Amino acid sequence: MSKFSDFNFSGHKALVRVDFNVPLNDKFEITDDNRMTAAVPTIQKILKDGGSVILMSHLGRPKDGPTDKYSLKHLVNHLIKLLGGVTVKFASDCIGSVAEEASKNLQAGEVLLLENLRFYKEEEKGDAAFAEKLSKLGDVYVNDAFGTAHRAHASTAVIAQYYPADKRMFGLLMEAEVGNAEKVLHKSEKPFTAILGGAKVSDKILIIENLMEKANNIIIGGGMAYTFLKAQGKEIGNSLCETEKLDLALELLAKAKAKGVALILPVDSIAADKFAADANTQLVSNDNIPAGWMGLDIGEKSVAIFSETILQSKTILWNGPMGVFEMAAFQHGTKAIANAIVQATAQGAFSLVGGGDSVAAVNQFGLADKVSYVSTGGGAMLEYFEGKVLPGIAAIKG
Repeated sequence: MSKFSDFNFSGHKALVRVDFNVPLNDKFEITDDNRMTAAVPTIQKILKDGGSVILMSHLGRPKDGPTDKYSLKHLVNHLIKLLGGVTVKFASDCIGSVAEEASKNLQAGEVLLLENLRFYKEEEKGDAAFAEKLSKLGDVYVNDAFGTAHRAHASTAVIAQYYPADKRMFGLLMEAEVGNAEKVLHKSEKPFTAILGGAKVSDKILIIENLMEKANNIIIGGGMAYTFLKAQGKEIGNSLCETEKLDLALELLAKAKAKGVALILPVDSIAADKFAADANTQLVSNDNIPAGWMGLDIGEKSVAIFSETILQSKTILWNGPMGVFEMAAFQHGTKAIANAIVQATAQGAFSLVGGGDSVAAVNQFGLADKVSYVSTGGGAMLEYFEGKVLPGIAAIKG
């Protein structure tokens, strides 16, 4: 593979896989353009070198071929704006004569956006013939779609084989994502603390097990903490619990102990009498949550214990909120942990925030620029930290 920043794109047509899977409202207006903004530096570098850019992406989950609702044509005007008025052409197909003609006529300094890849079932099937047709559109392949790196789809993994090693590479976003993830997983400065939240233990089993080999501390918050507490014989009231995972929770606690990893659980909760923004609340000890009440956030003592560990850390990974932060009454814990991570970062720790809800939280609290890195790839980031090989990364590295 070549290094993107060292490659001179002058005279080249770069076929770039981006993740433009952005949310649209019923007027086809983009309600969150983060994923598009993230790809801009990669596109600009190619154009600045004197190359041209052919962009391919998926949008949504179209079931039956082409549908207006999922057409990438709705993104063209916004893309022109993001690129500062550069010429952006649109091809109403992503393969075949329409796409080939548009690519052939593309001039240096211009951008071509192809129609939604998922209008073809072959994309998600990882079909080689489809990937080969796409590969005809550019002479250099750039994968800048970390959000789909865990999928072995035609445009993210299979296509790379049709390019020689020196003509396939990661874009700047992908380079940063992979570099930062590797820094945490393979080059972490100790103490390394992983903070895991979210609703279910079952979603995080693999990441907990893999991180036990790397981390010094694993902090558990959010709904999944109550499964661990129940497993220890504590009364958790109506709190979220995966009863079929109680044995597993005990196993994980034993495993952590055997490896000398501190697995830290919350000791108190903000409990509510119903799952609602206007519920009655009380601060309770996690040894005994009253019947009929449910823990929806971590309490003050837990915040203090978690924060102390975070502030002593040199590497921090955060995946998953501490409570139902979408409701004002239950966002204090998540916000306090975010602030502790910010403080640790200011003291020189390296902090990586990944996974949809944690990313939403740091954005909501206006703290995204105060941590070391915020990942754009929820599922991909999770699978990377579970120790899985991501097809989109493996394909480029060859």
